[in-house]
Amino acid sequence: MKHIDPVYGEIEIIDPVVLEIINCSAFQRLKGIDQGGYKKQLVRPDTDLRGYVHTRYMHCIGDYFLLKNFGAPYAEQIAGLIHDVSHTAFSHCIDYVLNEEEHDQQNHQDKSHEGYIKNSEFAEILKRNNLNVDYILDDSNFPLKENNIPDLCSDRIDYSLKTAVIFGEMSQREIHDLLSHLHANKDTWYFDNYKYARKFAELFKLANDVYYSSEVSAQMFRVTADFLKRAFELKLISEQDFYLTDSDVIEKIEPHIQEDEKLELYWKRLNDRNCCEPDSTNYDFELTCKSRAVDPLFLEKRTFKRVSDIDPSWKDVVTEELKPKKYFLKFKY
Repeated sequence: MKHIDPVYGEIEIIDPVVLEIINCSAFQRLKGIDQGGYKKQLVRPDTDLRGYVHTRYMHCIGDYFLLKNFGAPYAEQIAGLIHDVSHTAFSHCIDYVLNEEEHDQQNHQDKSHEGYIKNSEFAEILKRNNLNVDYILDDSNFPLKENNIPDLCSDRIDYSLKTAVIFGEMSQREIHDLLSHLHANKDTWYFDNYKYARKFAELFKLANDVYYSSEVSAQMFRVTADFLKRAFELKLISEQDFYLTDSDVIEKIEPHIQEDEKLELYWKRLNDRNCCEPDSTNYDFELTCKSRAVDPLFLEKRTFKRVSDIDPSWKDVVTEELKPKKYFLKFKY
């Protein structure tokens, strides 16, 4: 199988277990799950959406390839490949629909992952190929796949690099240059000098500020949640439908939009990137977004150091960035 990745280029996958996982229907569903949420809210109005591809499918394969390319154990590669298969339609938007009390943690997928895997075709594929399901699902076994912030892990590396390329923040050539200075031992990602560790830290901050926890993201989470919750209240969709694709869910709701005044309003807002404006005094809603930051390791004279060891102000940046970001927005209609 040949896969074209926006970060790594052409990837050839020949492993039969990996191919079986990728080719199963539950994994193929990820082609219809946007990485960010609702893409019409996230991209500029002049973007050709036909050429915009930023899916969980692409990210999962990228995570697998990154782990494989840097010598992670086989079980860790498989864990990376399936780490996001339990995402619902519209990705983290669902936290603002089904997990409102903890929405700023965006952990609905994490909490449902084990149950989803064990009750899906993935469990059968793993068992059939002598891979222990419980071992694969235990992140403590896989420090390259999953590590605590502010350290790097394959997940954070891949999704931030994909964001940078897809949204034009960095060229593929610049990404390849960055990757040429990235290394991994059995449990640690690190760069071979301060310059590239700092470059990645700043790239991640840019992605977080502009795409993951921005005012645009806050608006997107709210208007998507309003639309989905109203459709749910009207029984146009069920909770199980959230395990379809983004377009499948929309297609179930769309024929009924004009039957309900609220739903029609929410649909209009959902497809209008300029439906809100900031207003801290006369706002219609406040919304909190999860925020992320990294403080990468690099090797200097056989000693691991962090970016903040060279620039102590970066520690303050990380502290501030890890605080959830709150926005106050007012609808224009």
